[in-house]
Amino acid sequence: QRDLLPMPTNRDIADQLDLVYQLMQLAGENRFKAIAFDRASQTIRGFEEDLGTYIEEKRLTDIKGIGKSIANDIYTYVETGYMPVLEAFKEKVPVGLIQWLDISGLGPKNIVKIHQQFGISTLDELKECIDRGDLAELPGLGAKSVEKIKKSIAWMEQFEERCHLNEADEIAHELIQSLQDLPGVKAIEVAGSLRRSKETIGDIDILIAADKAHIDPIFDSFTSHERVVEILGRGETKSSVRSKEGRQVDLRIVDPESFGAALMYFTGSKEHNVAMRSRARERGLSLNEYGLFKLNNEGETDWEAKISSDKESSIYKDLGLYWIPPELREDRGELDWFSEHEHMPLIKQEHIRGVIHAHSTWSDGKYSIQEMAEACIARGYEYLGITDHSKTAGYAGGLSVDRVLAQWKEIENLNAHYAAEGVDFVIFKGIESDILGNGDLDYPADILAGFDFIVASVHQQLDMPLEAMMDRFKQAIENPFTTMIGHPTGRLLLKRGESALDMNALIEHAAEQQTAIEINASPWRLDLDWTWGNKAKQTGLFTSVNPDAHSIDGIDDIQYGVRLARKAKFDQPRVLNSLSAKDFLSWAKASYESKS
Repeated sequence: QRDLLPMPTNRDIADQLDLVYQLMQLAGENRFKAIAFDRASQTIRGFEEDLGTYIEEKRLTDIKGIGKSIANDIYTYVETGYMPVLEAFKEKVPVGLIQWLDISGLGPKNIVKIHQQFGISTLDELKECIDRGDLAELPGLGAKSVEKIKKSIAWMEQFEERCHLNEADEIAHELIQSLQDLPGVKAIEVAGSLRRSKETIGDIDILIAADKAHIDPIFDSFTSHERVVEILGRGETKSSVRSKEGRQVDLRIVDPESFGAALMYFTGSKEHNVAMRSRARERGLSLNEYGLFKLNNEGETDWEAKISSDKESSIYKDLGLYWIPPELREDRGELDWFSEHEHMPLIKQEHIRGVIHAHSTWSDGKYSIQEMAEACIARGYEYLGITDHSKTAGYAGGLSVDRVLAQWKEIENLNAHYAAEGVDFVIFKGIESDILGNGDLDYPADILAGFDFIVASVHQQLDMPLEAMMDRFKQAIENPFTTMIGHPTGRLLLKRGESALDMNALIEHAAEQQTAIEINASPWRLDLDWTWGNKAKQTGLFTSVNPDAHSIDGIDDIQYGVRLARKAKFDQPRVLNSLSAKDFLSWAKASYESKS
């Protein structure tokens, strides 16, 4: 039967395991058993190799994070097209209930209770149940809870369940600014996925260290902030609100002595926390949001034997680790690394010396080349690589050959002007060339040769089959004129999915050909995805943190790309726009010569 079924991709397998995890939550399964599936899903989703060989040789358990039981589930899925554990939970819990997990005020237990009582499993059926008044009659809910559920559903339908990194950043920054100088606030930090610089954010988590006497006034200030449109809940140590953008923001206030432990715990990820708690257990210790404690003779937490809790770094140190930067806390080898190394060399914002991949009014940008250049100079950058769209992108004002030649003259004149004025700044002649359906670039060789560098991107026919899309990209990567690939998957976060690509193979091929793959820093893209960071590091792939700026403000999106580059474990030497202008051009020339 195997011969009749296509081999599932890493992503297919990860999706199946993630579905098991979601259904397990709803079925009330043991939390750690459910987390095992979630961890396996995340491991496979970012695994640097095709799982095919591991599956054929029955050695999936060689991969950290995949146990024997889950490995057998995967083997069965590959052989039959079905995963028995998933099918069993589908019989227990309708898949449609997964969407309900995002409703504020509804936990897994109540979701299952509603489903069993009323026999419903879709959001529309739940709304009808609320409108009829049936839900308020259910024991344990009541009118107040149902009203909260109804509002949450309305917000879900009006806004995305998650938001872009820049939106969450802005909300958190403004709230922290309003709270940090209040009496009693001894420390304040953003936590959760935002602190870890995930590409999209669900709830926004803020943590404050303060004594009990100051908790109520701090919560008063938080819940009355002008950005808050709804108070979702207020307790003794946690308050939750809805911002005007529809985002849930949770503020927790903890005892200053437990701040470090709480910050680590609420930063996550849950996979990282599980690994940390396991490491603590191996050392006869217990780790939780209150601190690091010794275990008693019965193997239980001895609450009187606290070791450390006020500083994150102390907790890591007491577990035989150096402090781990938050963006790396995804259980992707960081514990092994920081058990032996004090630092991992990572790119920083101050390392970025130039702006690559920016558009002007020559195509679909909002500002002239000179205006974009002046904005870069004002920000302290040393060069600007203009990359307007190529001719095929007619919808975006793509440049004909004649317009390319005219643009080059303008750039030459501007560079002469800066040189005469003694301004140490240069504009590069670049282009964002469409990768055509057959893998070719968008101009004849004599024109391509005139550019200082070329970003090659796919903008059309994004839904090509995997094999055809891979052939298309491989040809573009091998083209001597291609300096780097732009936004490889074509995704638009929270709006459009990814093209079919084998990213492991694509990264390997690009590294072999000395073709970079950009990290598109637009918060709508953040593509190359950070989950391919281990593969990129293993192969020595080069990148460039590019804002894809269509406006002056867009230049500042570089900060989000830097955060994702750090999450993907890129160090400065592998980030091309951390080089000087001269060295950047030398790298582009070397890339061309290596493929010619």
